[in-house]
Amino acid sequence: MSGSPDAETPKQLLRRYGIAPKKQLGQNFMIDPRALERVVQAAEVTPADEVLEIGAGIGTLTERLLEHAGRVVAVELDAQLVAVLQERLGFHPRLQIVAGDILRLRPADYFTTSYKVVGNIPYYITSAILRHLLEAQPRPTMLVLTMQKEVAARILSREKWSLLAVSVHFYGRPRVVGHISRHAFYPVPQVDSAILRVDVWPQPAVPVPDTRLFFRVVKAGFSAPRKQLRNTLAHGLGVAPEAVEQALSAAGIDPRRRAETVSLEEWGQICRVLGPALVGSLPAEEPEAEEL
Repeated sequence: MSGSPDAETPKQLLRRYGIAPKKQLGQNFMIDPRALERVVQAAEVTPADEVLEIGAGIGTLTERLLEHAGRVVAVELDAQLVAVLQERLGFHPRLQIVAGDILRLRPADYFTTSYKVVGNIPYYITSAILRHLLEAQPRPTMLVLTMQKEVAARILSREKWSLLAVSVHFYGRPRVVGHISRHAFYPVPQVDSAILRVDVWPQPAVPVPDTRLFFRVVKAGFSAPRKQLRNTLAHGLGVAPEAVEQALSAAGIDPRRRAETVSLEEWGQICRVLGPALVGSLPAEEPEAEEL
């Protein structure tokens, strides 16, 4: 296992299997044992936990999760890496290896009770992964993910909100619990990483009549971030500007404000005021998670 002094390093494993990191898949393998251990510790993994691992790669983080967790479901998109995982760890009775795209995975197919999410995720789909898992059923109780330091800062910002920040704060309490140097990865990325932990609320942080309605309103507001709310909401929701301005005034919000200045609680109020006029126009199902 990973604690053996004779164990191969991640670089040695990649060379032995003849694997070159694929830039198009955003593959940057975490090779620093201390960084791997910090991620597992941040998730406070115990034998009582079931864990969904995103982007298992060659299994270096998977091994450490198996040392602590009761069960691990490791998801990997790259077929070449899936073959490596099967050869190295497929024998393990508490590990289920899933070949596929995390954005198409239905957690309900693998978990019937609470679970945690841990992973070193590709930078280019960070937002989509967060939305997909936070809106899934059942929802995880916690996510611990390494991501681009700047993306983590955007999520935490309460001074300049983004659609991603609103989405994460709606479902849980995010916080950065550590930072990882770019040199802990192979190949070395251009940016340092942060370890983001999101403790998921049992219920959304603000009461809204319908979650899909809430995100439809918020996405409309952020559709043109530099424009005033009365214009972005009217255009994005297909509602007359006069009606939007009246609704914003009723919610106690200046129609001239921009989306980035609106807090989570204020978005909830906007949704509650505009909701009755929009419920009938909601799609039958929520569309696939998308990049934010």
